[in-house]
Amino acid sequence: MPSNPDSPVTPEFFTTKEVADILRLKERKIYELASEGRVPCVKLTGKLLFPKQPFLDWVSRHDSATPTAPQAHAVRPSVLAGSHDPLLEWAIRESNCAIALQLDGSLAGLDVFEQGSAMATGLHVIDSNTGEFNQHAVSTRFDQQPVVLIQWAWRQQGLIVAQGNPMNIQGVADLPGKRIALRQSGAGASILLNTLLSEQQIARESIHTTAICRTESEALAAVASGQADAAPGLECMAAQFGLGFVPTRQERFDLLVDRRSFFEKPFQTLLGFSRSLAFSTKAAQLRGYDTTGLGSVVWLA
Repeated sequence: MPSNPDSPVTPEFFTTKEVADILRLKERKIYELASEGRVPCVKLTGKLLFPKQPFLDWVSRHDSATPTAPQAHAVRPSVLAGSHDPLLEWAIRESNCAIALQLDGSLAGLDVFEQGSAMATGLHVIDSNTGEFNQHAVSTRFDQQPVVLIQWAWRQQGLIVAQGNPMNIQGVADLPGKRIALRQSGAGASILLNTLLSEQQIARESIHTTAICRTESEALAAVASGQADAAPGLECMAAQFGLGFVPTRQERFDLLVDRRSFFEKPFQTLLGFSRSLAFSTKAAQLRGYDTTGLGSVVWLA
């Protein structure tokens, strides 16, 4: 990695800026970590430097003996678990990053990740108390473990309805008495819908459930076939299949990644592809996406 030629840094050390770039944090945060003794570093000629091998060891290993993380030292398989994101699925396929998908909802993905059966997991879990996304779901559960939560994209979540919206559904307040295809418990879309219903003081029991769908495609099919009047889902999916869409909330989709896996070839290949022209073109074509902050660190254990 490049170093400042005017500094006394040798190839055996990283600068603060280089460490910040590696971890995708602000330099101020790196100084905080160093002052708290949470990252290996030394001071030479008044400059804060990071010995390369100890720093890389710190990134790739975790000393915790926490019983909830028996796989912390094991090499994780190149699997991405959790929630489905159309742009992410496309990028994994097009980048040839050799990451497999095991998708069954946000909370189920956290279980798979905690068991050490995936290198990363995708989630979009709203905090009903604050309206924030994801950090509350991982900060306590994975505290002091070698993980990092990074942003993938902001997405437009809403209600998928029939083409032309013949039931004139304008929001969750219009759902009571309607036939709704719901997502499984633990899916981010289900958690968001429960939050929106609570905000409107609408009882979940007032909604007539026609189906419990484990994938967004199943929910789309329920609306397209006339089995349901509406289903929670993404704007990009409704547009792709020519269905109507009623926006409800912008949500952030994040990736919780094992720090060792973060620096290995499969995940770095995916991140590299996300900076390509092909990726930005695809993201622009899909409705309801904002990838401006892709790769930025949301939370670091």
